[in-house]
Amino acid sequence: MNVIDSSLWLDYFAGTLQNDFLAHTIENTANQYVPSVCIYEVFKKILVLKGESTAISYVSVMQNAVVINLTPQIATLAAKLGKELRLPMADSVIYATAKTMDATVYTQDKHFENLDRARYFAKP
Repeated sequence: MNVIDSSLWLDYFAGTLQNDFLAHTIENTANQYVPSVCIYEVFKKILVLKGESTAISYVSVMQNAVVINLTPQIATLAAKLGKELRLPMADSVIYATAKTMDATVYTQDKHFENLDRARYFAKP
């Protein structure tokens, strides 16, 4: 199973994702978990850039996958990982979700570059 980071979702929706493998991975929602914090990040960014109806439309696509809410167990693991790895809050939650669900994070976020359970793809 996979977890798609918000950075990839945003590039995918913007049409700027230049990697067919990643596009296919994003479109494979049957093999994907979506941390609820990714819905927050994508909705907020699209709300600002394109308005509420577009933001609703985009996050509805994300909800075709299995949405994983922030549980107390994921939150405490995220806090520990954030401290240990010096990750920002949202990245900690995304990474903790992947670890909890035995999934791989796909991302363009450099914070994940050398972490296990993460596949980092630098932006071209």
